Amino acid sequence: MIELKHLKTLQALQQEGSVNKAATSLFMTQSALSHQIKQLEQSLNLKLFERKSSPLIWTSAGKILLKTAQDVLPKLDQAETTLRSLEKGEQGRLFIGVECHTCFEWLLPVMRAYQQEWQGVDLDIINSLANSANHSALQNLKHQKLDLVVTSDPVPMPELVFKDLFSYELVLVVPVGHALSELSWVSPEDFRQQTLIHYPVPREKLDIFKRFLNPAGIQPAAERHSEMTLMMLQLVEGHKGVCVLPKWLLETLPDFQHLPRIRIGAQGLWANLYAAIHRNSENKAYLNNFIERVKQRMT
Repeated sequence: MIELKHLKTLQALQQEGSVNKAATSLFMTQSALSHQIKQLEQSLNLKLFERKSSPLIWTSAGKILLKTAQDVLPKLDQAETTLRSLEKGEQGRLFIGVECHTCFEWLLPVMRAYQQEWQGVDLDIINSLANSANHSALQNLKHQKLDLVVTSDPVPMPELVFKDLFSYELVLVVPVGHALSELSWVSPEDFRQQTLIHYPVPREKLDIFKRFLNPAGIQPAAERHSEMTLMMLQLVEGHKGVCVLPKWLLETLPDFQHLPRIRIGAQGLWANLYAAIHRNSENKAYLNNFIERVKQRMT
């Protein structure tokens, strides 16, 4: 039977050119190496190379096995290297689910810098907003179809761990000259006469409803949906309504700095973002490094 040690022996013979030198490179005695080769030839009933030839003259059988060694051993070395990297958390898959429209503004730059350092990680981003009402991203994470989910809505599951990313303040954006623009902060009642422009996601996923308006039993006069942040702000600029956005996001948009921003509630409306990961992945270095990069960028 041909074993891995036989392929390594033949490779050493080819590289060193003699049994004596090959034995030294393999940390074996010459007699032990000669015995190994003889046993292999007997099991195959074939001669592998001509004895007492310099350089070595390989037989047809020897050339076949040598070619096999040249094909197989580098692949095995690469497999061992990859497995060691996986064990250390240096390689793997990082498929990210996102349940946040505004997250793409900071997520893509973080991903680009991260990929340059962690080239062994298969990195991709999955837009999970379409089915966020059913927590499909977290379900996919639970079943390890995703590796990390960015969410503001942690749903307790025994298989998942939620790590804090950062906190941010949500503010009300109104048109220039709007009746609310002179206020230092707005109450739920102030929304009663407003057209509220927001992303097309269920109300239970929006903090302005879930944590501010609904508890007060207040509904806006009307709602309008917009997929795009810039379009939302253009609608506000055109006096089509008001919107609620993260303060940090507005600070990155110079074209809309003229639009008044108002604190929501006397203490402000604050939200938290979390990185949800599978409990089996808690110790993966490449995954934890990504989380730390997000924290450093956003805090």
